[in-house]
Amino acid sequence: MDAKLKDMAEYIVIAIHEFAKRHQLEEEQAYRYLNHYKAIDFLENQYDVAHTQSFDDIIEGLTALCQRHGGALV
Repeated sequence: MDAKLKDMAEYIVIAIHEFAKRHQLEEEQAYRYLNHYKAIDFLENQYDVAHTQSFDDIIEGLTALCQRHGGALV
């Protein structure tokens, strides 16, 4: 695995963890929710920009993205 792919994978794992913590979910629940509402795809496609933002900003953005796609978490 090249370095960028490894960094991206680690970043997504941390983002899932932080999302779970913010919304009081188990990490598996957070992953399923984020995957269902296309937030994992967003993190993969926008990694170059997303990883420069704070996790607070990213979690707020992921929450809003999921809401726009039908998610109910606030």
